[in-house]
Amino acid sequence: MQSVGRRRLLLGALAFAAGAGQARQPAPGPYAGRPDVRAFVDTVATEYGVPRGWAERVLATGRRSAQAERLMTPTLTPPPRDWARYRARALDEARLREAVLFRGANRPALARAVEDFGVPAEIVVAIIGIETMFGRVMGTFRTLDVLLTLAFDYPRRAAFYREELAHFLALGHQGRLDVLKQTGSFAGAIGLPQFMPSSIRRFALDYDGDGRIDLARSPTDAIGSVASYLHRQGWQRNEPIMFDAVANEAIAEQLGRGIVAAHAWADVAELGVRIDGYLPPEAKVVLLDLPYLQQDESTNFEYRIGTVNAATILHYNRSYFYGAAVAEFAATLRARAEAPDGAG
Repeated sequence: MQSVGRRRLLLGALAFAAGAGQARQPAPGPYAGRPDVRAFVDTVATEYGVPRGWAERVLATGRRSAQAERLMTPTLTPPPRDWARYRARALDEARLREAVLFRGANRPALARAVEDFGVPAEIVVAIIGIETMFGRVMGTFRTLDVLLTLAFDYPRRAAFYREELAHFLALGHQGRLDVLKQTGSFAGAIGLPQFMPSSIRRFALDYDGDGRIDLARSPTDAIGSVASYLHRQGWQRNEPIMFDAVANEAIAEQLGRGIVAAHAWADVAELGVRIDGYLPPEAKVVLLDLPYLQQDESTNFEYRIGTVNAATILHYNRSYFYGAAVAEFAATLRARAEAPDGAG
């Protein structure tokens, strides 16, 4: 999409969000009859080249998903963030066993992705495993309903979801997916790697060469697409990913808790941070702080130093828990493969 179009779409979404924040009303019936949806269709036709009549017919089949809206809405009293609990779920033994099987069944595609993009096979496997348990949990929500609901009845992220809905319609009009039947998560993510529609358009690949991109049923397409995404985000071949670190919350606050590797390692080390390895002074890094609950319910922290490669994983999912889990999952899988009795 052209930058002017992006700004126009964003401004429209923000204007809607502001109005909805003043007086929230229930969905007044079929989406296609709503003035805000008709204005959106005009933008999609102008900026994305999707015929107006086609878009209107598709959107007329959409229905509000109260369940998706409910699942997206933060709870008033969210539970405390606990890295130990998250880690236990992400690195459970069943998932690691499935990872060995998935890697064994897809060795040629994983090897080709390493050659083409420089992304280690274990990282790709870890992402697909954590995202969907290798396709076992991809979501059963009708994607059109989810995107419509979150674009027009969920002001908190309306701008984001209007853009994703526009990309979704463009994919459908191009014949790259069936917009009437496509299913996915309650947040609109699709397939084994849980790509949003914009990521499908920008990064997904027909890696098995069958003439279509199928992230739900083609592990090869999913593998190539994940590696493509990380490569395009700046993955550096044969470079480290993450180190255990000694730090404190004052340093984390000072460094800003971003997802970009923006600080020279020499400057971070000068603040007192230590790692269990070596990085050149000029290497760019990001500090991850991982809160966990102790037995007395008080909070303590673990820390990681992430490289540019870790930052590409954080662009896939901004959660520090997610980034640390992917790196640890991959390291565990690699260690098992290298063990004398390692499987797969």
